[in-house]
Amino acid sequence: MKAKKKKIAGAYGALIIVLVLAFSLFFYFKPMWFNKKPQLIRPMAFNDQFYPGDKTELSREINNYLAQAPLAQIKGVKVLMVPHAGYDYSASVMAAAYKTIIGQKIKRIYLIANSHKNYFSGVALDDSEAWETPLGLIKIDQTKVVALTKASSNIQINRAYQQNDHVIEVQLPFLQTVLGKDFKIIPILFGNTADNAYSELADILIKNLEPGDLIVVSSDMSHYPSAQIANKVDAETLKLIKEKDLTGLISYSQTALTTEPGEETILCGLEAVKTALTLATKLNLTPKILMYKNSGDTLFGDKNKVVGYGAVAFTDNQSGALANGETLNQTEQEILKDIARETIEKYVEDRIIPEFKIKDERLNKIQGAFVTLKKKGELRGCIGETIAAAPLWQVVRDMAIAAATDDNRFNPVAPEELKDLTYEVSVLSVPQAINDWRQIRLGQDGVIVKKGFKSGVFLPQVATETNWTLEEFLSQLCVQKAGLAADCYKNDSAVEISIFQTQVF
Repeated sequence: MKAKKKKIAGAYGALIIVLVLAFSLFFYFKPMWFNKKPQLIRPMAFNDQFYPGDKTELSREINNYLAQAPLAQIKGVKVLMVPHAGYDYSASVMAAAYKTIIGQKIKRIYLIANSHKNYFSGVALDDSEAWETPLGLIKIDQTKVVALTKASSNIQINRAYQQNDHVIEVQLPFLQTVLGKDFKIIPILFGNTADNAYSELADILIKNLEPGDLIVVSSDMSHYPSAQIANKVDAETLKLIKEKDLTGLISYSQTALTTEPGEETILCGLEAVKTALTLATKLNLTPKILMYKNSGDTLFGDKNKVVGYGAVAFTDNQSGALANGETLNQTEQEILKDIARETIEKYVEDRIIPEFKIKDERLNKIQGAFVTLKKKGELRGCIGETIAAAPLWQVVRDMAIAAATDDNRFNPVAPEELKDLTYEVSVLSVPQAINDWRQIRLGQDGVIVKKGFKSGVFLPQVATETNWTLEEFLSQLCVQKAGLAADCYKNDSAVEISIFQTQVF
């Protein structure tokens, strides 16, 4: 009996020890379990209203719109104006905008719109950790959010304003589709008080912009007139945007409202678009109208009462005018592209170097050029001459063959690859020597480094495609292309640096 009581006492003792240990562990780990800050997510609010809520259906629909959108031959997109209505109405125009950034390396996107639900002064940001869509979470760049709010008392944090508005949310599934997951966002809403907040915001953005940043301006156009009136009003609005006429746009926004009863505004994101035009002027961006439609053009449309949708891309001019102002016109560009394509096809398939009878005086000018080949968006070859001794058309022909067969980074192009190739021609200005590497305009100037018999060259678009800083760009040029020390451009007096500009098509 005594032995039994001892066993029971021993069991109770063991139980007490276990409980003491359990409570000790509980209170030791309690801060980790209960004090961890929950992740703050802005949940999707307009799925199944403005766009499909099912992930598979949403992906299929967006990809169909992208496949049907025209391919705009532009590079270096820095700002996009995109509509924000329901996908059934505006997604074809949205796709025309977003197709221009496929393949562009973008790490951060400033999404700017006018609030549709709230009136407040200045600008409201969201400091959540991420936004949700059916395609997953998109992180907010909270470091940049803090930087913007510190830059001005007119920039505030207010998640409530962002939560009940669709104007930014509807852009996100398209961005996830064309860019994947490796980017962050900064959602920005104007409060519709028609002050000068847009000008201040533009200046603050310029100070914060980095390589790999994109600005998306979310705005529909005329609201609720007839299709005939909308087409007229929106054509004038797009003309003013293309001309970067901010003063004219502001004036037109005040006078166009009386055109027809029921028409509310020429741009529901007017402050956002004014920001885009301010940026375009100060950063020397070139607007390109990509597409225009109104809701009456869809299967669901009523032509008596429509909303207009416009897509505009603002590019950084790196593929624009050459330094000497002698840019090639569209016909001359097409001739050179045809020469590059036809040459490669004939040489790869039959080892024939074709002859061309080119009478165009501009194309017979002696000038350097590069030919770049890409296969399904990936580099497949790039060779050129910075200082030419032959007419431009001949340089393009010869460099096309070299890019296809002599780039030592790749095997020669095989006949079965021809159907997957795209061709890019870069026409070069005459290189000019510089004394200070800090003079180089990243993304606008091509650069040559040379020391004795060693030299290397990078085209301007290398900086845009890699998102390198100027020092990274030059270090990689020295090491990769010239076989020199990474800091040769600033620490070796024997190194010569020259710059040139390009027209890329």
